[in-house]
Amino acid sequence: MIKNLRRAAMAAVLLVVPLMAPASAHAHGRAAETYTVPLTAAIHALPLAAEARAGYQRTSFKHWNTGNNPTDGCNTRAEVLLNEAVDRPDVLPGCKLSGGRWWSYYDAKWVTSASALDVDHMVPLAEAWDSGASQWTAKRREAYANDLDAVTSLVAVTAASNRTKADQDPAQWLPTADGVLCRYLTEWTATKLRWGLTADADERKELTKLAGACPGATVTYEPAP
Repeated sequence: MIKNLRRAAMAAVLLVVPLMAPASAHAHGRAAETYTVPLTAAIHALPLAAEARAGYQRTSFKHWNTGNNPTDGCNTRAEVLLNEAVDRPDVLPGCKLSGGRWWSYYDAKWVTSASALDVDHMVPLAEAWDSGASQWTAKRREAYANDLDAVTSLVAVTAASNRTKADQDPAQWLPTADGVLCRYLTEWTATKLRWGLTADADERKELTKLAGACPGATVTYEPAP
């Protein structure tokens, strides 16, 4: 619920600003800029490039790490589950989660067991690799795989829906639930913009086509440091 409320607040931002953050956004300790742009414009701001899977290994993206609070014993996965819980679970020793309730928006299902959830990378690790992450340092890939600083980067969903999605982009897979298409498109595009990832021709063509069903939709993102 906390994460959903934060997403709603983001969607309410009406300011339209340039698509690229100034190079000095993180200089001198200043906070990064947050940008909001129309969905179609955001899609066309994604650099166009062919995908390249050569050399990909899931282990190239270290996860899960200790999360935003290394002292609480909870890794990134657990922190996402705690942030997204509609009814908060009890946290037992070793950060084992007991009870709780979650809403999986990909397939519109309630989940009452943390073990039945996957924490999905909105843009899958393999897709990120194909779209530019193959050129990153190991440290940056770890930051991507554990990105708790953007509410759209990681999402708790049923294991079944996540594994059906696998490493597919929106030209190949979309959530099955009614009424979530525009949310998914904006979160996908926001993640790619945040991390400077590219889109291939089929992906951008399909995103543009699908965006026609989302008049007025905007994409809000903060470039990753």
